[in-house]
Amino acid sequence: MDTVIDAPKLTLLTTTHRVAPGLLSWPAWSALQAAPLVLAADPAHPQLPALAQAGVTVELVARDSAPALARLLTGRAPVLFLGSQDGDPGLTDALARIAVEQAGQAPEIELLPGSYDLPGARLLDLVAVMDRLRSPGGCPWDAEQTHASLVKYLVEEAYELVEAIEQDDRATLREELGDVLLQVFFHARIAEEHAEDPFSIDEVAGAIVDKLVYRHPHVFGDSDAATTDQVEANWEALKAAEKQDRESVLDGVPAGLPALAYAAKLVSRVRRAGFTGVPDAPYALPAELTEESAGALLLAVVQRAHDAKVDPDAALRAAARAYREAVRAAEGLPA
Repeated sequence: MDTVIDAPKLTLLTTTHRVAPGLLSWPAWSALQAAPLVLAADPAHPQLPALAQAGVTVELVARDSAPALARLLTGRAPVLFLGSQDGDPGLTDALARIAVEQAGQAPEIELLPGSYDLPGARLLDLVAVMDRLRSPGGCPWDAEQTHASLVKYLVEEAYELVEAIEQDDRATLREELGDVLLQVFFHARIAEEHAEDPFSIDEVAGAIVDKLVYRHPHVFGDSDAATTDQVEANWEALKAAEKQDRESVLDGVPAGLPALAYAAKLVSRVRRAGFTGVPDAPYALPAELTEESAGALLLAVVQRAHDAKVDPDAALRAAARAYREAVRAAEGLPA
């Protein structure tokens, strides 16, 4: 009976730079310890110090073209190759070509993932990109921005996100969410440079995590809330406890909101507080529209809309879109 000789093996070990060096899977560590030869082409690979501490010797090889690297690796098998941080573009294609051209002679090729990205790991890339843009040698425009100079972009991006949601455009929704996310990371990166009160994106995230956990005791604690109304009641009670120093039920409503959204927020606060000290505006078309009477009428509509669980801003935007389409149709233009 013929003796079966195992073909030499080329193991491609892939890792992610988004986890701490040394955090590799057990199969990865086992393969590294057992490999007769470990090669790498990236002298700055973050795993190299961790491997050295573990007693794994890594030989650095020249990183030429992908075909040249593929020939080197297949020629030195059995070997484990520690994939570079950029994924070694073209290497797998070059290895596949060798496997076809040298069928029966090329070594067995195994792809071994050594570490994986956790959900949200790409946010670390955004942190790194923003740091690069704001640091010396980065982008002059980005380096000059301040919290104040970015306000208009934050507002614009928020409205563009709203439009994508209203149009149910998922491709644009994904893009606009990214643009809004960029604004958060941009402001957090600027905040790191404050001379007296610096904070980072980690502190921003930590604060909102703490707030969410605190305000959801029915999820993270021992409180019960089986319905949306119960959740909202708990939420309001917790917020009231947090804001005991406020004098008015309207304290904290940002006056910079657009007029319709500002009115809606004021009405919401008044309704939730059960405040009845000021009667609702009359709901009737006045004989003469002035700035005062038109404003009172709009406020009355907002008050009734809140009671009917209608978002007045969304309702007006929908009516405005329908009006725009009607005008364009009357002009013989497509909507």
